[in-house]
Amino acid sequence: MDARIETVVTSGETSLYGTAYDVENNTYIVGNDDEAIVIDPGFDAEKVLKKVGDREVMAVILTDGHEHHLRTALEVAAAGEEDEDDWAPIALHRGDRPLWRDYFARLAKEEDDEDDAKALRSLEPDIWLEDGGVFQIGDAQLEILHTPGHTPGSVSIVSDQLGVVFSGDTLHRGQPGSIGGQYEDRRKQINSIGALLTPLREQDPRVLPGQGEETTAREEDARWETWGAFAEED
Repeated sequence: MDARIETVVTSGETSLYGTAYDVENNTYIVGNDDEAIVIDPGFDAEKVLKKVGDREVMAVILTDGHEHHLRTALEVAAAGEEDEDDWAPIALHRGDRPLWRDYFARLAKEEDDEDDAKALRSLEPDIWLEDGGVFQIGDAQLEILHTPGHTPGSVSIVSDQLGVVFSGDTLHRGQPGSIGGQYEDRRKQINSIGALLTPLREQDPRVLPGQGEETTAREEDARWETWGAFAEED
């Protein structure tokens, strides 16, 4: 197995529903000595790229379209390359296209140069993630699973070869993932977590979340059974 996982933790402030929250973000770098895929860059692109080192960034995968990922995605994708043709593709689920467009439209309003503003408004992800889609990095495959609820386009990523699930902010250790305790669609999110964990009970992979400490599929599946009342909360 030549593929490995490295973690970069960054922190900063992100906005949700007009309120600012302090967030600690886990970025995962999956790759070998030559290539890497970056999952969920956040806040500090320089810190992420320092961990990537001389490796080629093959893709930047966003498990959701919240702004703390979007604000660093372009810089990580560029990885010091001036020619945009050499930038790594950025991948996002189409369900979060409104979040992407809203973020870059806000950036465009801050631009004095109309050509730069137009370029920001026209930006789109290079890859639209789809349920069942697969990325290959080294000798590992990363399978995309659509797990909506935290956002409409939230995804989780499963790698049988690495024995892990990258759950983004869909699932954190001990609870459904959130930013500042805010949930967009609690019931849908909990249903997505159940659909994600149920087939993984026996294999029991590590679960690497977008925030906080890692856990396991079996441990979280046992907790999931108790979240029914939580799903009904306003």
